[in-house]
Parts: sequence; structure tokens; C-alpha cells
Amino acid sequence: MDAWAVTEPGPLTGEPLQPVRRPVPVPGADELLVRVRACGVCRTDLHVTEGDLPVRRPGVTPGHEVVGVVAGLGEAVHGFAPGDRVGVAWLRRTCGVCAYCARGAENLCPRSQYTGWDTDGGYAAYTTVPAAFAHPLPGGLDDVALAPLLCAGIIGYRALRRAALPPGGRLGLYGFGGSAHLCAQVALAEGARVHVVTRGAAARRLALELGAASARELSEAPPEPLDSAILFAPVGDLVPVALRALDRGGVLAIAGIHLSDIPPLHYERELFYEREVRSVTSNTRADAREFLTLAARHGIRATTHAYPLSRAPQALRDLEAGRFDGAAVLVNDPS
Repeated sequence: MDAWAVTEPGPLTGEPLQPVRRPVPVPGADELLVRVRACGVCRTDLHVTEGDLPVRRPGVTPGHEVVGVVAGLGEAVHGFAPGDRVGVAWLRRTCGVCAYCARGAENLCPRSQYTGWDTDGGYAAYTTVPAAFAHPLPGGLDDVALAPLLCAGIIGYRALRRAALPPGGRLGLYGFGGSAHLCAQVALAEGARVHVVTRGAAARRLALELGAASARELSEAPPEPLDSAILFAPVGDLVPVALRALDRGGVLAIAGIHLSDIPPLHYERELFYEREVRSVTSNTRADAREFLTLAARHGIRATTHAYPLSRAPQALRDLEAGRFDGAAVLVNDPS
């Protein structure tokens, strides 16, 4: 089958993502074989490809926002049939027995594994997923529209909950890519007033079209104090900026898996008055179920830009350069 592999992590200018031919994977006893129809392009794929994240599997195939159909079943799998449409997300497997899993915090499992990092993902014709971590998908949306919901949407939803936004509160979003534009729709549907701070003019236009109260450049502050903020851009320099925009008792959630270094914080200016900083680590399957249900109920829609699978490196380059609003999605030839 055709696939892409990170042969030598590094800057995209060095072409670390290379086309390869591989056998169709064989699912394990508890796994599904999934024929990939669409795979979202996530910033985490960029971090894996450029080496911001340490190598877990040499030559890994990235991609963890997979929409596909079941093409094969392991002998221990029940509840799925060939042809079922399923989603494959970032969290691939957890141990199920540690203290974190036992208390419902499987996203913190020390033995967790991740699609497109520990195992081969969706930049390919086929991938596999443990059946217990495959997501049934809502109807009414096509494959391309669904793909970004499977990481960008889920992580944005968890970040929103970690930000502890009060009902009708004032939310600031720093960066406005694939995850933030879905998070904004959830917040708006729940009655929040949303302010966006981001570098791209197209992203600012999209924010206003979706209903944001304001959309400003990185050099500008939101027009009112914020109850909560979420940092989506992987830029540590924005942490003190976002903290200064918070009202007393406000919470900043940092949504990314990778962040550049945070500069020294000034206690009185940025942390006093019980402001908080919280990180976000992966997601639980419960987060995914809750978000997909909300997305169907509120009509959450990703703004998407489709690329054929053959142009995966270009999609990553465009993501890094901020050349599109919303999210990019790789589409497999249906043949």
C-alpha cells in the first residue's frame, strides 16, 4: 500500500516525510483493520515530522484524525462489521489497570500509546486500531468534515473544560487553527463571548464569521478582561501575554503537546489574584464521546481544505506557514 513515513525527523525543508510502499497491516486479535478514507492534518503531525517530539517508532507513518471503514477484524473483536465507518484518534491504547485509568484519567496513563507516534497512523491507505479505541461516528457529515473532529475537536473540547469557563463567560483563544475554530463553536453554542488573538488575517476573518466578539493581531489585547483563555499556538512567549489578559481568578489552559520555552513570569502582573495555568494532556474516550455528541447536537463544523494523500508534505508546509484557515484533510483515492 502507499504510505508516508518520517524517515529522518527534521525541518520540512529537508523533506523528512517520504513516500513508501508497505504491506497492508495485519490487525491484532483485539484490533480493526481500517481502510483510510480521510485523515486530518494536525499540528502534532508537524511536531512528529520535525522532531519536536522524541521518536517513538522509527519511520512512523503520521496521522491520527482518521475516518475510514472497517476492512478486517481481529479474532477477539465483537460489535463491529466490515464496512462500518469508524474514527481513529490520537489516544490508541492505555493499560486500563493503573491508578490513572482506574480513576477515569486514562489520558495520564504512563503506558498510553498514540496513533501516528507509537504506531503507524493515517497518512496511508490502511491503518489499525484497537476496537475499544475506535469511535463510532455521527451521521450527516462526510469524511472530510469529520476528520478534524477526531483530534482538533476533541482536544479543543478538553482544553475548554480545563479552562473552567463560567456560564456566559469571556473566553480568549490565542491561535486560531484547526482546534481553536472548533473549540470556539462549542463555546459560542454554550453562550460564551469569544475573543480571538491570532497572527493570520484569514483566521481572524473566520473567527468573526463564526461569531467571535473580536479578532485581533498578536500585538493587541482583547477588548475586555477574560474569565478563561486557551493557548493553541505552540508559542511560550504568549503565556505571559494571555495571563495578563485574564481577570481575577481567571484560568489559562495550554492545549498543545509541544510548547516553546516560557519566559520568566512576573508574579504581580501575571499570576497574582489567583490566576491559574493548566496544561492539557491528550484526552479520554469519554471526552471524545461527549464532544462528538455535542458536535452533532450543535452542528459544529470544521472549515476544511482537502489535499490528496500524495500531497501530504505540502499540507504540512501550508500548516506550518499558516496558509489556510481551519484544517487541512488528506483524502485517499477511493479506488
